[in-house]
Amino acid sequence: MSKTAIVTGASRGIGKACALRLAKAGMDVVVNYNSSEEEAMKVVDAIKEMGQEAVAIKANVSDRKEVGTLFREAFKQFGHIDVLVNNAGVVDDAYLLMLNMDSLDRSMDINVKGYFYCCQQAALKMFKQKSGKIVNVSSVSSKLALAGQSVYSATKGAVNSMTATLAKELAPYGIQVNAVAPGFIGTEMIEAIPEEKKAEYLKNIPMGRLGTVEEVAEVVNMLCSDASSYITGQVIVMDGGLSL
Repeated sequence: MSKTAIVTGASRGIGKACALRLAKAGMDVVVNYNSSEEEAMKVVDAIKEMGQEAVAIKANVSDRKEVGTLFREAFKQFGHIDVLVNNAGVVDDAYLLMLNMDSLDRSMDINVKGYFYCCQQAALKMFKQKSGKIVNVSSVSSKLALAGQSVYSATKGAVNSMTATLAKELAPYGIQVNAVAPGFIGTEMIEAIPEEKKAEYLKNIPMGRLGTVEEVAEVVNMLCSDASSYITGQVIVMDGGLSL
């Protein structure tokens, strides 16, 4: 019987790559999205072409009720939830004196509360089977101070602390909780940056290149597999040496 994974924010970028990689590993996948239904369905189709089952479910992870519905529908569809990849998030950079309170609330709601809501629902399902893997997508910004990212850094620092504490709480129930902290990854957001700004970023990366979404997905897949059977509470930094 195939394992079932829920990947939040899976219609594009890192979430999409994770959904496809987990399907390649033989998992059925719940492709969560909030607004990009067309893109989410493309991911579902690609997974089905691999021979795995997939379904797209719309849910805003900052809304606790919608998260509850997401997990109920996923459980109804597959009968079990074995993996959660908490990926849905927002980046809204601003210097301290220019912070917008609505933006601050949105970042906290999605990047922190959303992760808690999803972890709580996943744990409720995983308790019964005494096993499960939760992987939280953090950021190198949680380890490295970047001007203008105080809010984003704060939310991802919270994700790291949450990961460690939940790992300790849930380990007795056979549930492992880990995180990956990517650096500059070649997503649509990064590709939209002017070339001169991108070149400036590359100067600070010892490996001299951006990471790929597929590289992040490989590490996520490892943390969701038996290869990570004795790893919990860890934050794996993937930044090409940027934070060294």
